[in-house]
Amino acid sequence: MSATGLTRGPLPRSLPLPLSIGIDIGGTKVAAGVVDENGAIVERLVEPTPSRSPKAVEDAIVDLVDRLRGSHRVDSVGIGAAGWVDNAQAVVAFSPHLAWRSEPLKARLSERIDIPLIVDNDANAAAWAEYRFGAGRGSSVMVCITLGTGIGGGLVINGQLFRGTYGMAGEWGHMISVPGGQRCECGNRGCWEQYASGNALVREARELARSNSPVAYRLLEMVGGDPDKITGPLVTEAALQGEPNAVELLGDVGSWLGQGIANLAAALDPDLVVIGGGVSAAGNLLLQPAQAAFDRTLTGRGYRPQAQLVLARFRNDAGLIGAADLARHAMVEPPESGRFGFWPRRRQGRRAARLRREGLLAVRSSAPRRIRS
Repeated sequence: MSATGLTRGPLPRSLPLPLSIGIDIGGTKVAAGVVDENGAIVERLVEPTPSRSPKAVEDAIVDLVDRLRGSHRVDSVGIGAAGWVDNAQAVVAFSPHLAWRSEPLKARLSERIDIPLIVDNDANAAAWAEYRFGAGRGSSVMVCITLGTGIGGGLVINGQLFRGTYGMAGEWGHMISVPGGQRCECGNRGCWEQYASGNALVREARELARSNSPVAYRLLEMVGGDPDKITGPLVTEAALQGEPNAVELLGDVGSWLGQGIANLAAALDPDLVVIGGGVSAAGNLLLQPAQAAFDRTLTGRGYRPQAQLVLARFRNDAGLIGAADLARHAMVEPPESGRFGFWPRRRQGRRAARLRREGLLAVRSSAPRRIRS
């Protein structure tokens, strides 16, 4: 094995193509999967996020990687972390929902995992998965919004993942929507994710249940009368079954979502907005009020082309699929800041061409055909 973990010389044709592991670390769960070059998940494991301790999360990652490598030939690992990751894809500078503060996650994991790995923001990874394999294929400027514990985001422009100067672009959830509003875990008040996320949905549902309003009886009945047992998936399931208060709660989240997307459209002028994450499981119960609020709020409405709002293809799997694919790319094109914070680049260099000729690289172009106006 070379220092990069690549075997020199062509791979025997009898062996399967190398696979990558993708890991998506969220505020409530850690999802891991073995992913092939086409974005298909070969095997998936899911565990609760063990605690807010960085060491406990690190142990969980190593355990998941060891378990998956026990039955699959894997050549790289991609970590999608719920936090702000530097452009070198190594350090988690800050995480609102976990205890990472200037955490050298790549260095710590590399001491325990003996194959190449990268660390990236979980929403960047999700955006990349949707662009490469999912609902965003062929878009020119794609905004991806992930609705989970909070709101994450990613931006792909003409086939390139935009990371910003310091690797922290796409933190849509921490734009201020309501000055002086709900306190956010990031330290500010009134952040967008306090009104259009899974946490917002749960908070509002529990407040309704605690109000002793007779209209909340169905939600309370579903949790045995204990408002603290109300979860986002429970509210979503109730809404899908037609429970009117759950439908209304999701409609409120959707309205906040649409207003925020209109603000993003004013700044970025995308042709496509992909909405994913756990809350997107509500489907049209979320998308329709979001679309209505977007249509109502968009600057210059009626005199400009509008971005299309669509649900993500991969939902909760997007983060691990994208992390695995970014790790596969990093085997050929190591992460670097580069101009304007774009990575991966559209064009691969001579080394990539040589590896492909020698059978060491099975990755196809990361840039589907661009749509021309």
